[in-house]
Amino acid sequence: MKLSDDASAVVSKRSSMTLFSDSTNHYSHRVRIVLAEKGVTVDLIESDSGIAPAELADVNPYNTMPTLVDRDLVLYESKVMMEYLDERFPHPPLLPVYPVARAESRLLMYRIERDWCSLVDAIQNSRSDNVVTKSAKELRDGLMAIAPIFAEKPYFMSEEFTLVDCCIAPILWRLPSLGVDIRPGKQSKPLLAYMDSLFRRESFQESLTVHEREMRL
Repeated sequence: MKLSDDASAVVSKRSSMTLFSDSTNHYSHRVRIVLAEKGVTVDLIESDSGIAPAELADVNPYNTMPTLVDRDLVLYESKVMMEYLDERFPHPPLLPVYPVARAESRLLMYRIERDWCSLVDAIQNSRSDNVVTKSAKELRDGLMAIAPIFAEKPYFMSEEFTLVDCCIAPILWRLPSLGVDIRPGKQSKPLLAYMDSLFRRESFQESLTVHEREMRL
């Protein structure tokens, strides 16, 4: 989507790339991780209340976060942003080179959204205590069911850190605030080791906002 003249005026005073981000939103966090991995300087407009800045409506018809503005280009779907950033700033690459492997990574991201992100969204947005409790249990059970997979490779089904890990990391970081308790044990050990590896990563630490750091204090 291209900016209108009025919308262009809104961002003309800012740097060439602007990210409207919400600290409560794991979709925003995944984009910030990619930006940190790439070492991209961005004008960050951050909200920790879920309330969109007034100027966002001028560039995004849905008034949603995250929204990435790069000169005349406006993106407001997180996976599109992540792939765009990976292509525009190719080093380090966050998707495999070969088409089959790239397709497999995209399918993993699709499954993460269907199986886990939908549950996170339900926990954060539902007004029903039953839905929240049920979703938290399903998320924990789903993570524990695949926990052994994390022992096979350094990253999620990969030898290298990829966009798939960028999607998973914000969810795992938010587990305590989502009411999901992964206790130490034989089954959870690979998952906890994977989490520790992700959280110690320099780009992940750089991606955290003050609000996000407080989630684990």
